[in-house]
Amino acid sequence: MTTDEIRGLADAELKARIGELEEERFRLRFRSGTEALEEPLRLRSIRRDIARLQTIQRERVLGLVRGVSAPAARKTTATKAAAKKATPKARGR
Repeated sequence: MTTDEIRGLADAELKARIGELEEERFRLRFRSGTEALEEPLRLRSIRRDIARLQTIQRERVLGLVRGVSAPAARKTTATKAAAKKATPKARGR
């Protein structure tokens, strides 16, 4: 699931999806103790999806708004160099 898809979900859908994934993760972990899983990396992807969902859920609780595209938010090397020159370094003497 991508973050754009997750951000499109309502709060109730978000909570329901977290519950579904946690249940699936529990079942897979339980099954992995008794037999070899066909797709062991599924546990990792479920864990990461849960983390993504919980992060966006927390952003909503805190009122953080995310909508800036990644390329627009990146600083160029020229901007970084200018920022370094503008801020003096604190030296401990």
